[in-house]
Amino acid sequence: MRVRNEESYQRNKEQHMEACFAAYAEGGLSSTGIKALAAECGCSTATLYTYFDNLDDLIVQSTAHCMAKVEDEFMARAPKSAAELERFIDETPYWTAERHGASYRLMYQVYAHPKYREFGKEFFQGVNERYAQYAAELAGSLGLPANALTGLIFIFVRACVHYALYEDEAYLKAQLGVLKQGIALFMSQAKAA
Repeated sequence: MRVRNEESYQRNKEQHMEACFAAYAEGGLSSTGIKALAAECGCSTATLYTYFDNLDDLIVQSTAHCMAKVEDEFMARAPKSAAELERFIDETPYWTAERHGASYRLMYQVYAHPKYREFGKEFFQGVNERYAQYAAELAGSLGLPANALTGLIFIFVRACVHYALYEDEAYLKAQLGVLKQGIALFMSQAKAA
């Protein structure tokens, strides 16, 4: 009996999830069938089913995996000091819209679907926890309290995603303005304390 190499299996599964997510992002959920997904992965449909229970499982797992990667990439750009904040705020919405716009559109298409809504709730609960963790990690270097920073992260990410979805410059500018005012307020309070 052949023993499965877990590391190789996981690496192949991740590659398949990323290829399938990219195919869905380009063609849409309803227009991209299992044969097209297998072709994108360079494998047979039977091979895909060795990694996923069914098509729904593939959609849910690939969405969660790929959006976690988007989040990691987004947060890797996070400012390391207060001096970097304004640049980060001004540049990141345009960067992420160009780089991740299709991923955000697909994520909302998946998680807004009644069949996958519970998975979306679970995913976003994890997002909430990770943002609180990011805030705790960044609080000291940015000079902002972690609880305030968590809320500011939510505002910022929502503004970025909304811009990536709709290229709504007015909404983006309004949100970034409130964000910058909030940062200034919290920083002045921290200095006064």
